[in-house]
This record gives sequence, structure tokens and C-alpha cells, in this order.
Amino acid sequence: MKQIIQSYKTGKMEVVEVPVPNCGDNGVLVKTGASLISAGTEKMLIDIAGKSLVGKAKARPDLVKQVLNKVKKEGLKTTIQKVMTKLEVPIPMGYSCAGEVLFTGKFVTGIKVDERVACAGAGFANHAEMNYVPKNLIAKIPDNVSDEEAAFTTVASIALQGVRQLNPTIGERIAVIGSGLIGLITVQLLKANGCDVLAVDIDKNKLKIAEYMGADCVCTSDELLSATEEFSQGYGVDGVIIAASSKSNQIIVNAGEICRLKGRVIMVGLTPMDIPRDIYYKKELDFRLSMSYGPGRYDPKYEIDGIDYPLSYVRWTEQRNMGTILNLVAQRKLDVKSLITHRYDFINVLDAYKLVKGEIQEPYLGIILQYHQNKEHVSSINIETKKKKKTSDVNIGFIGAGSFAQAITLPNLVKTKCSFDTLLEPNGVNATIVIQKYGFRRLTTKSEDVFGNKGINTIFITTPHSMHAEYVIKGLKSNKHIFVEKPLSINEDELNSIKEVYKGTENVLMVGYNRRFSPHAKEIRKVVEKIDTPVVMNYIVNAGQIPVDHWIQDIEIGGGRIIGEVCHFVDFLQYISGSNPVAVYATSITTKNKNLSNNDSLHITIDFADGSIGNITYHALGDTSQPKEYFELAGGGYTVKMHDFRMTQIAGFGKLRKFKTGAQQKGFKEEYQAFEKAIIDEMESPISFGSLYLTTLVTFRALESIQTGLKLFLH
Repeated sequence: MKQIIQSYKTGKMEVVEVPVPNCGDNGVLVKTGASLISAGTEKMLIDIAGKSLVGKAKARPDLVKQVLNKVKKEGLKTTIQKVMTKLEVPIPMGYSCAGEVLFTGKFVTGIKVDERVACAGAGFANHAEMNYVPKNLIAKIPDNVSDEEAAFTTVASIALQGVRQLNPTIGERIAVIGSGLIGLITVQLLKANGCDVLAVDIDKNKLKIAEYMGADCVCTSDELLSATEEFSQGYGVDGVIIAASSKSNQIIVNAGEICRLKGRVIMVGLTPMDIPRDIYYKKELDFRLSMSYGPGRYDPKYEIDGIDYPLSYVRWTEQRNMGTILNLVAQRKLDVKSLITHRYDFINVLDAYKLVKGEIQEPYLGIILQYHQNKEHVSSINIETKKKKKTSDVNIGFIGAGSFAQAITLPNLVKTKCSFDTLLEPNGVNATIVIQKYGFRRLTTKSEDVFGNKGINTIFITTPHSMHAEYVIKGLKSNKHIFVEKPLSINEDELNSIKEVYKGTENVLMVGYNRRFSPHAKEIRKVVEKIDTPVVMNYIVNAGQIPVDHWIQDIEIGGGRIIGEVCHFVDFLQYISGSNPVAVYATSITTKNKNLSNNDSLHITIDFADGSIGNITYHALGDTSQPKEYFELAGGGYTVKMHDFRMTQIAGFGKLRKFKTGAQQKGFKEEYQAFEKAIIDEMESPISFGSLYLTTLVTFRALESIQTGLKLFLH
């Protein structure tokens, strides 16, 4: 199928061929009938993408600060590589469309195949021939509403949420600043609410449309104060909805000036929010932000997992706002059809964006893309590239092409002699760049194309954590060598299932515990091999905070940070000590702060079979501009200190030696080389299965220890 994307790096827009997305359990697969170009939002993205790197930096100073902190921690070369990888990720265009349901997920109710739905959401309701959309981001289209009208649903819901935030009453006088798409829809919604409306814009042509849409009074920005005086009979308006975009805060100043005492100002648009205290304080104005199309927006539990908010407690969610818009259009109380100024067939979509970018000089409002396609088009599941097959003893099927895979795994793996056969990735837009850059022969959304391909003998798994165990088991049963990013599994049942399957195979199974392959780890291990006493190890990790609603924190998807990341440091202690863990005791912070997770800041003590002990202090409470990792070891008269995989100090018997690598050397390249060598030379895995098993088990027991307060033994 075809989809339009934009390069954030160069600003170039192109229509690309991508696989049809899979239909997940919590959503529907939709054949697009029409989509709406949101000129305001999409033009902003286009403008930023078209800027130079310096221009992008000026537009996003918040990201520049993050980059500078990363340079301090990881070095310039690594940071540049990660930044450039991010810039190469294409942007899928569009977030408001409508079409026909082709497939429904098993947890979807109330929607049937062949019914029409309006769709919302960046990354879901794209300008594409087909889209997978989660169930809470769709709304059924009434029979008398066309696909073109329904394509306005998301944009109109943004306007509706702004009106809901204003909470107008019949007879109030409201000013709407900005007469673009959202402003003109806002005017109509306020009129339907029984309000008198003053429409404001710098464009007189748009003001004529506002009058047609029912505005009682219109004026330019220059006329605002005098027009408001007359419109409000000298009292000031009851409320203002800002539906405009500006680089100046003058709009907020104007909004405050035209409001009556105790009036309301609602921000729907995009302007600097430097609120003049004198104006807003003396009138005791109520200033509110309106969050996109309603409650549920940006909540992954609602949008991705499909968990709805109870109507009794949250009357108007984003989905219920969408349904309201469609009902208003069906009842002809909201006219969006008159806002359509241009229609383009999707095959000519680049011409439509010439209009948005100003390359075609003519006024526009609603730009509709029309799609004409047969249902049979859904059979386009995979894409064959023209890449010649590279011969290698390690022929890879790669599952998942997220940010870690693109920033770390693939750039290091390409330095080996492995050949890249098939990429399995549900995000076709993301994957089109990856297959070209790294020379994959095929892109697919079907797992059978990887596990059932006899030409593939090795599988790399870089998916969300909840999928690791399933793919590891499937891969081992398919007689493949497996490299899976940590963790191996997120619960003990999965771990034991892997153990049972692994018993009957001679294939290499490896987990991405890269730190043990670092040159620093090798230097420390050389010291430990000289020591004839137990060792004491301390590993301190300044991990930084991850939002509590991030997928890693979800116990069902990411497993939490103990399972998902602390496993790295458990493996490191195993490798350094050369001994198996036998017991675990863990404790965490306790806080009532809902923005903090107790298990993100903890201390774990591990007893090892040779009498050594290891302590891991992992926390999310420190300054993230400071180094992330510090390791210290004492034993046999030696003291070793490792600073963030840049410098290791080894002191013993009056001598001090320093091992430096300048930039961080965390062992990524070395671990992939070791994995490749094990396959080619038919050797055992660089990390034994017993070690992999114990590392994972330690994380499970650490969680249990935190809950019970007990020291737990592994056997």
C-alpha cells in the first residue's frame, strides 16, 4: 500500500510503498476513503522539518539541552550517531481520516467489518491507503454523513474540546480569535450552543466565511478593541477561545483586554503563553488550556490498550467527542462540507502539499485527499527490495526496528559479516528507511516470513519486552539461532518454558547483556582472576526517571525497570565474579508521589556461590546530566573503580594503573562479534544458558524480596 511520509532530516516528502499494517487485538484495520490535511498542524511540522540543523535547534531548545547532556555522558560520536538516527526516522503525515473497516481485533465490540468509521490520532489516522487504528480512536459514521465530512472529525473534536473547556451558557458573548478550520468550526459549535459570536482574524476572506458560518460579528485584529466594545455593549466578552497560531503573545494580551471581569480565556491554538499579570489579575480571569480532542489524549492505557473511562466519571472522552461531532454533522447542525476548498486524489498528494507549503499561491481551508482502491489491495503484506543477497553463514531475520535497534543494534551489527534477509516490523513507515539503509532483502508484517523461512538461520529480537519469550520459543522451535535484547522474559512461567524448549536444541541463544563484553569489563575480569578471596562489588546506576505511564513501567508489556534494565547489572556482577548468584535481598524507596515508582529506586544485595557479595544501587532520583554508571570492586588487596565505561582505575599493592577509552565503550560491537563467531565456529553461546537463566531469576526474586521483606534463595 502507499503512504506519504516526510523526512525530518531533510524536509523531503514522498509517497512510499509500505506493508499493510497488521490488525491488532485492540483495534481495526481501515481502508481509507478520505483524509483531511490539517493545514495548521501539518504546516508546522513541514516548516520545522524544512529547517537546517541550526534552525531545528533554535525551534526546539529543549531537545538541544538533552543532546548536550547526552554528549557529556556518552561522548560526542555516540551522541551524533543517535541524533542522526532520530532525524532519519520519517514522519507519517496526517491524523484525521475516515474509511471502511476491513478487519476487527478480537477485543473490539460494536464495530463490524464493512462499517464506516472516522479515525483519529497521529501515527494511526495517517494519509495512507490503509491504517490500523485502536478502538478508542474510532467512531461509527452515520449513514447520511459522507467519508469527506467524517474526515473532519478529529479536527472538529479539537474545536469541540475547546468549547467544552469554555463551558458556555445560552446567551453569552464569545470571541473566537482565529478563523482557520478550527476557528470556523468553533464558531458553529458556539452558535449551536446559543451564544453570540465575534470572529476575529487578520484575513478578511476568512472573516467572510465566518459570517457565512453564523458569526454575529467579525473584525480584523486591528479593529478588535472597538468591535468588542460594541459587540459586548461595553462589558467585555464573557469568554475568548484562541484558535490561532502566532509567535507573539499579543493574542493573549488582546484576549485579556477584551474579556469582562471574571471572564474565561481558552487556549486551543499555539502561541507563546507569556500571560500579562496585570490584565489577568485585575480581572481575575480564568485561563485554561484545551488538550487536543479530549480526555484520553496522550494516555496509552486509553489510546493504545483500549481501556475506556467510565461515562459516569468522564462524560466526554476523545472518542465520545468524535461521536458528538458526527451526530452534529448528521443533524446538519455542523457544516464542514462548506469548508472544503480543495480535493486531490491521493496519487496527487504531493500537489496538495505544494499548496500547504505556499508553492501554489491560492487561498485554502479544508484540503481533502480522496482514495480509490479495491479490497484486494490488502494482500500487499510484504515488500521485496532489489538488494542482492549477501552470502554469509549468519543470515538474519530481524524482528523490530525501534529506536534502540536503529541507534545501537543495526549500526553495530552491520560491521559484522552477517547478511540481512528479512525485517519483520509492524510500523511500515519506520521500516522503509531501515531496509534501504541496511540492505534487507524483504520487509514483512507476517512472522511466518521469518520463522518459516529456511534460508534464515538467525533471528534478532528487539521488540517490546512482553514479546521476547514468545519469539524466543518460536525461534528455537524453528531451529534458529537467537539473539534477544534484554530481558529474556518478563515472568517466571515464560522463563521456565524457554528452559524446557532450550533443552532440546543445540542452537546459540544469547541475550543482549553487552556490558560484560566491554574492554573495561575484560580489564576488571583479569584482575579478579588473580584474586583468591571473595570480592565485594558495588554498582551504582544513576538511571534517570521514566514516566510511570511509559510502556516499560507496564508490568504486562515492559515488566518494569528491575526486570527490564537491572538485569544488565546482575549479569555484569556474575561475569566479574565468575560465580553464580545464590541468594537475593532487595529493598526500595517508599513514596506517595504518584509521578515516582518505588521500584525505580532500590538496593539489591546478591550473595554468590564463592562467598562474594554484590550490591546494586539503582535509582531514578539523581541529576541525569551526571554520569550514569559507577562500579567498584575490592578483594585480594585490589581496589578497582570503573567510571561510566570511560575510565577504569586498578589499584593493588601500592601500584595504580588507569585504563581509558575516551568515549564510552559498553561492549555492543564486541557482543555481536562474539555471537557471530559462536555461530560460525559452532561454539557454545558466549553466555551460558545457566547464566542467562539465573540473571533473569534474580530480577524476579528481587521484586519478590521487595514485596515480602525477605532474603530469598534461588534454589
